[in-house]
Amino acid sequence: MSSQVKYDFDKVIDRSGTASYKWDQSEKLFGRADLLPLWVADMDFEPPREVVEAIKARANEGIYGYTIRTEGYYKAVEGWLKRRHNWQIKHEWVTSSPGVVPALSIAVQAFTKPGDGVILQSPVYYPFYDVIKMNGRVVVDNALILEDGRYRIDFDLLERQAADGAKLLLLCSPHNPGGRVWTREELHRIGDICVKHNILIVADEIHHDLVYREHKHTAFGSISEAFEQQSITCIATSKTFNLAGLQAATVIIPNDEIRRKYNYLLKTLSIHMESFFGLTAVESSYTYGDEWLEQLIDYLQGNRDYLLEFVRTRMPQIKAMKPEGTYMVWLDCREVSDNPAVLKKLMFEQAGVAFSEGSVFGKQGAGYLRVNIACPRSILAEALERFANAVQAAVV
Repeated sequence: MSSQVKYDFDKVIDRSGTASYKWDQSEKLFGRADLLPLWVADMDFEPPREVVEAIKARANEGIYGYTIRTEGYYKAVEGWLKRRHNWQIKHEWVTSSPGVVPALSIAVQAFTKPGDGVILQSPVYYPFYDVIKMNGRVVVDNALILEDGRYRIDFDLLERQAADGAKLLLLCSPHNPGGRVWTREELHRIGDICVKHNILIVADEIHHDLVYREHKHTAFGSISEAFEQQSITCIATSKTFNLAGLQAATVIIPNDEIRRKYNYLLKTLSIHMESFFGLTAVESSYTYGDEWLEQLIDYLQGNRDYLLEFVRTRMPQIKAMKPEGTYMVWLDCREVSDNPAVLKKLMFEQAGVAFSEGSVFGKQGAGYLRVNIACPRSILAEALERFANAVQAAVV
């Protein structure tokens, strides 16, 4: 990484009045407009300037018609995965979706039938439940085990659930909300079980670039040819470069028949056309974004460590799970209360902050809160100060 500082992540950008999902509906969602929102997973940082300039240049073309993936797009995606994740993919494996969650829903529809079991590993990103239940499938919960302050996978339970006839596994890697970066060995065990029982693995790897220095993400499909052929991998620039509103995810499907079925349903739903600005953002991010990302990870690691120390010294009754990746921190607030309603009141009414309430990630998330630390440190510090004061008042 260059020693020259190029990006100012301490810069506070006023996002109010920009139709921001995060900043412009606090009153509607939480009952007051003056909350500090550290909940939904977008960042309060500007993307790399090269990406902004590329989008501006695209806008200046003046006609915004239907658009296609170009050779430059494919080279950018393939180069990024090889350079950053040591995964050599092929041009023809690449398809798309308006977002990672739509891709998960398409996979559930295409490769399972109503009533089939779909495995997830709770507590987990709450749309996983939606894409299973709202498609008429059955949630098979391979609940994670909390051990020594971090989550581990219950492989014995996974083996039994796979043998009982589940058809598909939604893998959150890195894990949201717990921040685990699954090791190659853990992923290998998941893959061995799923291949043995003919279960399709759909890997949501949207946070794959956001991994702290002491850890390393392993792309599930990169482990073996067998895993490649029995998996769908979903990635996006939305989390890495703060581009969620541009609606462009990349879906990697090495198996020709699985890809054909996926693309057929994509077209059936008529969501197979590409985002005019999204493709430009993806190509420019993956071409020019390395330096920005390196500096971002350092800044996020500083925010993470700031929060961990703050919680340790100012709120000892709360336990913060140290994330290995993502820009989320999972707080165990059960010594304060395990009642979601109490924690909501504590946040919204007493502290004036909005974190994500944990029960939406699964029943064992009750008593937890998820904090988005992808903001200037001054905002993070203010939010933590507000919350600490409310917690101290509540426990006196």
